Amino acid sequence: MEGGPVTNSGQTPTQVVVAIDGPSGSGKSSVSKEIARRLDLGYLDTGAMYRAVTWWAMTEGTDWEDGGAVVVAAQEAPVEISTDPDRQFVQVGATDVTAAIRTPEVTSHVSAVATVPAAREVLVARQRQIIADSGRRIVAEGRDITTVVAPDAEVRILLVANEQARMNRRGAQLGGSQDAESLRAQVVGRDAKDSTVVNFSTAADGVITLDNSELNLEQTVQAVLDLIFRAVPDLA
Repeated sequence: MEGGPVTNSGQTPTQVVVAIDGPSGSGKSSVSKEIARRLDLGYLDTGAMYRAVTWWAMTEGTDWEDGGAVVVAAQEAPVEISTDPDRQFVQVGATDVTAAIRTPEVTSHVSAVATVPAAREVLVARQRQIIADSGRRIVAEGRDITTVVAPDAEVRILLVANEQARMNRRGAQLGGSQDAESLRAQVVGRDAKDSTVVNFSTAADGVITLDNSELNLEQTVQAVLDLIFRAVPDLA
Protein backbone atom coordinates (compact mmCIF):
# COMPACT_ATOMS: atom_id res chain seq x y z
CA MET A 1 0.00 0.00 0.00
CA GLU A 2 1.16 3.50 -0.71
CA GLY A 3 2.22 5.84 2.06
CA GLY A 4 3.48 5.12 5.55
CA PRO A 5 1.44 3.85 8.48
CA VAL A 6 -0.79 6.17 10.46
CA THR A 7 1.08 6.87 13.69
CA ASN A 8 0.25 8.00 17.19
CA SER A 9 2.50 10.94 18.15
CA GLY A 10 5.14 9.65 15.78
CA GLN A 11 5.49 6.44 17.75
CA THR A 12 3.74 3.15 17.10
CA PRO A 13 0.99 2.76 14.49
CA THR A 14 -2.46 3.41 15.89
CA GLN A 15 -4.47 0.25 16.30
CA VAL A 16 -7.91 0.53 14.77
CA VAL A 17 -10.36 -2.05 13.58
CA VAL A 18 -13.19 -0.59 11.51
CA ALA A 19 -16.10 -3.03 11.24
CA ILE A 20 -18.71 -2.32 8.57
CA ASP A 21 -21.88 -4.39 8.35
CA GLY A 22 -24.89 -4.09 6.10
CA PRO A 23 -27.20 -5.77 3.57
CA SER A 24 -26.39 -6.66 -0.03
CA GLY A 25 -25.83 -3.65 -2.27
CA SER A 26 -25.32 -1.19 0.59
CA GLY A 27 -21.88 -0.40 -0.78
CA LYS A 28 -19.96 -1.78 2.18
CA SER A 29 -17.26 -3.44 0.03
CA SER A 30 -16.46 -0.38 -2.10
CA VAL A 31 -16.55 1.93 0.90
CA SER A 32 -14.47 -0.35 3.12
CA LYS A 33 -11.82 -0.79 0.46
CA GLU A 34 -11.51 2.97 -0.08
CA ILE A 35 -11.35 3.66 3.66
CA ALA A 36 -8.54 1.11 3.95
CA ARG A 37 -6.62 2.83 1.14
CA ARG A 38 -6.93 6.28 2.64
CA LEU A 39 -5.93 5.23 6.15
CA ASP A 40 -3.28 2.71 5.05
CA LEU A 41 -5.08 -0.16 6.72
CA GLY A 42 -5.66 -3.74 5.68
CA TYR A 43 -8.97 -4.75 4.13
CA LEU A 44 -10.92 -7.93 4.82
CA ASP A 45 -13.90 -8.95 2.72
CA THR A 46 -15.47 -11.66 4.87
CA GLY A 47 -18.12 -12.30 2.24
CA ALA A 48 -15.40 -13.37 -0.16
CA MET A 49 -14.44 -16.09 2.31
CA TYR A 50 -17.97 -17.48 2.30
CA ARG A 51 -18.02 -17.30 -1.48
CA ALA A 52 -14.67 -19.09 -1.74
CA VAL A 53 -15.86 -21.89 0.51
CA THR A 54 -19.03 -22.11 -1.59
CA TRP A 55 -16.95 -22.40 -4.75
CA TRP A 56 -14.85 -25.14 -3.12
CA ALA A 57 -17.95 -27.01 -1.95
CA MET A 58 -19.43 -26.85 -5.45
CA THR A 59 -16.27 -28.27 -7.03
CA GLU A 60 -16.15 -31.01 -4.38
CA GLY A 61 -19.77 -31.95 -5.02
CA THR A 62 -20.89 -31.16 -1.48
CA ASP A 63 -24.48 -32.08 -0.64
CA TRP A 64 -26.11 -28.77 0.36
CA GLU A 65 -28.73 -30.64 2.39
CA ASP A 66 -26.01 -32.20 4.56
CA GLY A 67 -25.05 -29.63 7.17
CA GLY A 68 -22.14 -31.76 8.37
CA ALA A 69 -20.69 -31.90 4.87
CA VAL A 70 -20.96 -28.11 4.58
CA VAL A 71 -19.04 -27.73 7.86
CA VAL A 72 -16.33 -30.07 6.57
CA ALA A 73 -16.05 -27.94 3.42
CA ALA A 74 -15.60 -24.84 5.59
CA GLN A 75 -12.92 -26.59 7.61
CA GLU A 76 -11.00 -28.01 4.67
CA ALA A 77 -11.27 -25.32 1.98
CA PRO A 78 -7.71 -24.01 1.44
CA VAL A 79 -8.77 -20.37 1.13
CA GLU A 80 -6.33 -17.48 0.94
CA ILE A 81 -7.60 -13.89 0.83
CA SER A 82 -5.51 -10.80 0.19
CA THR A 83 -5.86 -7.99 2.73
CA ASP A 84 -4.23 -5.38 0.48
CA PRO A 85 -7.01 -3.10 -0.83
CA ASP A 86 -4.91 -2.32 -3.92
CA ARG A 87 -4.23 -5.97 -4.77
CA GLN A 88 -7.34 -7.97 -4.12
CA PHE A 89 -7.33 -11.69 -4.86
CA VAL A 90 -8.92 -14.85 -3.55
CA GLN A 91 -7.31 -18.25 -4.02
CA VAL A 92 -8.49 -21.73 -3.20
CA GLY A 93 -5.42 -23.90 -3.22
CA ALA A 94 -3.54 -23.03 -6.41
CA THR A 95 -6.65 -21.71 -8.18
CA ASP A 96 -7.34 -17.99 -8.46
CA VAL A 97 -11.09 -17.70 -7.88
CA THR A 98 -11.28 -13.90 -7.59
CA ALA A 99 -13.68 -13.67 -10.53
CA ALA A 100 -15.29 -17.10 -10.21
CA ILE A 101 -16.73 -16.43 -6.74
CA ARG A 102 -18.74 -13.47 -8.09
CA THR A 103 -20.71 -15.51 -10.63
CA PRO A 104 -24.50 -15.85 -10.24
CA GLU A 105 -24.05 -19.59 -9.71
CA VAL A 106 -21.88 -19.09 -6.62
CA THR A 107 -24.11 -16.26 -5.41
CA SER A 108 -27.14 -18.52 -5.61
CA HIS A 109 -25.51 -21.11 -3.35
CA VAL A 110 -23.55 -19.02 -0.85
CA SER A 111 -26.41 -18.91 1.65
CA ALA A 112 -26.18 -22.70 1.87
CA VAL A 113 -22.85 -22.12 3.62
CA ALA A 114 -23.68 -18.86 5.38
CA THR A 115 -26.81 -20.23 7.07
CA VAL A 116 -25.08 -23.21 8.70
CA PRO A 117 -24.13 -21.98 12.21
CA ALA A 118 -21.26 -24.44 12.68
CA ALA A 119 -19.78 -23.45 9.31
CA ARG A 120 -20.03 -19.79 10.31
CA GLU A 121 -18.13 -20.58 13.52
CA VAL A 122 -15.27 -22.04 11.50
CA LEU A 123 -15.06 -19.00 9.24
CA VAL A 124 -15.48 -16.51 12.07
CA ALA A 125 -12.41 -18.04 13.74
CA ARG A 126 -10.44 -17.58 10.51
CA GLN A 127 -11.62 -13.99 10.19
CA ARG A 128 -10.66 -13.15 13.76
CA GLN A 129 -7.20 -14.58 13.13
CA ILE A 130 -6.76 -12.38 10.04
CA ILE A 131 -7.74 -9.33 12.09
CA ALA A 132 -5.22 -10.28 14.78
CA ASP A 133 -2.51 -10.93 12.19
CA SER A 134 -3.03 -7.40 10.83
CA GLY A 135 -1.94 -5.98 14.17
CA ARG A 136 -5.53 -4.78 14.59
CA ARG A 137 -5.09 -2.33 11.73
CA ILE A 138 -7.80 -3.31 9.29
CA VAL A 139 -11.19 -2.46 7.81
CA ALA A 140 -13.33 -5.59 7.94
CA GLU A 141 -16.73 -5.85 6.33
CA GLY A 142 -19.42 -8.47 6.27
CA ARG A 143 -22.75 -9.68 7.55
CA ASP A 144 -21.97 -10.16 11.25
CA ILE A 145 -18.71 -8.27 11.54
CA THR A 146 -19.98 -5.68 14.05
CA THR A 147 -21.67 -8.14 16.38
CA VAL A 148 -19.93 -11.52 16.16
CA VAL A 149 -16.56 -11.28 14.42
CA ALA A 150 -15.31 -7.96 15.81
CA PRO A 151 -17.66 -6.70 18.52
CA ASP A 152 -14.61 -5.05 20.14
CA ALA A 153 -13.74 -2.99 17.04
CA GLU A 154 -12.93 0.65 17.71
CA VAL A 155 -15.45 1.70 15.05
CA ARG A 156 -18.61 -0.27 14.21
CA ILE A 157 -20.93 0.91 11.46
CA LEU A 158 -24.11 -0.52 9.95
CA LEU A 159 -24.32 0.75 6.38
CA VAL A 160 -27.83 0.65 4.99
CA ALA A 161 -29.71 1.83 1.90
CA ASN A 162 -33.19 1.40 0.48
CA GLU A 163 -34.00 -1.53 -1.77
CA GLN A 164 -33.95 0.38 -5.07
CA ALA A 165 -30.58 1.97 -4.33
CA ARG A 166 -29.13 -1.42 -3.44
CA MET A 167 -30.44 -3.06 -6.59
CA ASN A 168 -29.10 -0.22 -8.74
CA ARG A 169 -25.65 -0.58 -7.21
CA ARG A 170 -25.55 -4.33 -7.61
CA GLY A 171 -26.69 -3.98 -11.21
CA ALA A 172 -23.91 -1.49 -11.94
CA GLN A 173 -21.40 -3.76 -10.22
CA LEU A 174 -22.42 -6.59 -12.54
CA GLY A 175 -22.17 -4.36 -15.62
CA GLY A 176 -25.88 -4.42 -16.37
CA SER A 177 -25.76 -8.13 -17.18
CA GLN A 178 -28.65 -9.08 -14.87
CA ASP A 179 -32.35 -8.40 -15.31
CA ALA A 180 -34.49 -6.95 -12.50
CA GLU A 181 -35.71 -10.35 -11.34
CA SER A 182 -32.17 -11.72 -11.07
CA LEU A 183 -30.99 -8.62 -9.23
CA ARG A 184 -33.84 -8.89 -6.77
CA ALA A 185 -32.97 -12.52 -6.11
CA GLN A 186 -29.32 -11.63 -5.51
CA VAL A 187 -30.02 -8.64 -3.28
CA VAL A 188 -33.36 -9.15 -1.53
CA GLY A 189 -33.47 -12.94 -1.81
CA ARG A 190 -30.05 -13.50 -0.28
CA ASP A 191 -30.74 -11.02 2.50
CA ALA A 192 -33.91 -12.93 3.38
CA LYS A 193 -32.01 -16.22 3.61
CA ASP A 194 -29.07 -14.86 5.59
CA SER A 195 -31.31 -12.96 8.00
CA THR A 196 -32.37 -16.29 9.47
CA VAL A 197 -28.97 -16.56 11.18
CA VAL A 198 -27.57 -13.01 11.17
CA ASN A 199 -29.11 -9.67 12.09
CA PHE A 200 -27.72 -7.08 9.69
CA SER A 201 -30.74 -4.80 9.47
CA THR A 202 -30.78 -3.40 13.00
CA ALA A 203 -27.77 -1.85 14.70
CA ALA A 204 -26.66 -3.47 17.95
CA ASP A 205 -25.72 -1.34 20.94
CA GLY A 206 -22.69 0.77 20.11
CA VAL A 207 -23.08 0.35 16.35
CA ILE A 208 -23.71 3.51 14.32
CA THR A 209 -26.25 3.34 11.48
CA LEU A 210 -25.40 5.24 8.30
CA ASP A 211 -28.07 5.40 5.58
CA ASN A 212 -26.39 6.13 2.25
CA SER A 213 -29.45 5.75 -0.01
CA GLU A 214 -28.96 9.30 -1.29
CA LEU A 215 -25.15 9.39 -1.08
CA ASN A 216 -22.63 8.53 -3.78
CA LEU A 217 -19.42 6.63 -3.04
CA GLU A 218 -17.30 9.67 -2.21
CA GLN A 219 -19.96 11.14 0.06
CA THR A 220 -20.33 7.82 1.87
CA VAL A 221 -16.57 7.49 2.29
CA GLN A 222 -16.39 10.99 3.78
CA ALA A 223 -19.25 10.23 6.15
CA VAL A 224 -17.52 7.05 7.33
CA LEU A 225 -14.19 8.86 7.74
CA ASP A 226 -15.92 11.45 9.91
CA LEU A 227 -17.23 8.69 12.15
CA ILE A 228 -13.80 7.07 12.35
CA PHE A 229 -11.99 10.31 13.21
CA ARG A 230 -14.59 11.06 15.86
CA ALA A 231 -14.02 7.67 17.49
CA VAL A 232 -10.22 7.59 17.01
CA PRO A 233 -8.93 11.20 16.95
CA ASP A 234 -5.32 10.07 16.53
CA LEU A 235 -6.13 9.04 12.98
CA ALA A 236 -7.34 12.49 11.93
